[in-house]
Amino acid sequence: MADGIVRVRAPTPGEAAEHVVDLWSTSTVFRAGHRIRVQVTSSNFPRRDRNLNTGEPEESVTTARVARQQIFHDPARPARMVLPVVPVP
Repeated sequence: MADGIVRVRAPTPGEAAEHVVDLWSTSTVFRAGHRIRVQVTSSNFPRRDRNLNTGEPEESVTTARVARQQIFHDPARPARMVLPVVPVP
């Protein structure tokens, strides 16, 4: 449906950080019972440039590092996705 990208420098492991991903102008009707899925990944190659996850300048990086995403969803660090609701006439 839509995708967005945010390049982020790795925080300290276990440290929460907020990231806003702009999905531009997107409008979809979700009827009762519909479900949506959100995917958080390290790459979307070849659609987006590769991210080798080293923090080195992209034009000179020579090694790759595995990245692990963690989405916190506890009372102290709630995860959220904001979806504006527009009533359908």
